[in-house]
Amino acid sequence: MEIESVLSGIKKNVLLRDYTAFKIGGSAKYFFTANNKEDLIKAILLAKKLKLPFFIFGGGSNLLVSDEGFEGLTIKVQSSDFEVRSCEIFTEAGVLLNQLVIIALKNNLTGLEWAAGIPGTVGGAIFGNAGAFGKSIGDLIEEVEVLDSESEKIKILGNKDCKFSYRNSLFKKNKNLIILSAIFQLKKEKKSEIERKIKEYLDYRRETQPLNFPSAGSVFKNPLGFSAGDLIEKSGLKGKKIGDVKISEKHANFILNLEKGRARDVIELIKLIKKEVKNKFGIALEEEIQYLGFKN
Repeated sequence: MEIESVLSGIKKNVLLRDYTAFKIGGSAKYFFTANNKEDLIKAILLAKKLKLPFFIFGGGSNLLVSDEGFEGLTIKVQSSDFEVRSCEIFTEAGVLLNQLVIIALKNNLTGLEWAAGIPGTVGGAIFGNAGAFGKSIGDLIEEVEVLDSESEKIKILGNKDCKFSYRNSLFKKNKNLIILSAIFQLKKEKKSEIERKIKEYLDYRRETQPLNFPSAGSVFKNPLGFSAGDLIEKSGLKGKKIGDVKISEKHANFILNLEKGRARDVIELIKLIKKEVKNKFGIALEEEIQYLGFKN
């Protein structure tokens, strides 16, 4: 049974670079856009039935796709379903993180200002416990609704169940748990104060981050007590170029696609960075970005 014959909206051989912030990567054999959690559940269960490998992504902002692409079903999650309940916001996984910041602002709710300017979806942010300025998504989560693709059952997980830690969560360790929706617990605040904080964070991003070229954001996690960007810079690697990708001169934890970047060149830069930082400081850097389509 071919998947396109039973799942409406399936596309074949779609270039994934067009859907990622890095603008790098080959084609997905099958590509499906899930516009709500029902679409997402349907696609996952069908892929499982057909024994077809699948990968779920939202904004593609923290992802490096292989030049060879992905021989399976890529599911892009996008939705606009949310509900504000006093100081809580219910949101599906496909809602954009920036959209959630705006929703909070319009309802005089504080706690998400630091997320302004961060690309990607709510689901992706929860998966990687996204954060900035000493704050993270995990601090705000009340509960997460998931599909267990192994048991095919829907479960509700409380904050502690999610095992949030620095750029990590239960979902990274248990890929069978697919995030469907979440409830955020925020606090009331004057709109003018929320706007002030958002502007402050956005201004800082513009001043310190290279936003003029495609990238996957911060490539490495910050080791305890250190800045990955500082370690890379002090290793003399700012501006280092391989092929058409280079380490940013503005922020050394960003690798930029200058125009025709290839995943293999990004991989070589990542290997070089890890080697040089290890040799100079004895610190093993760990990637923050996710990989898709690479052979082990």
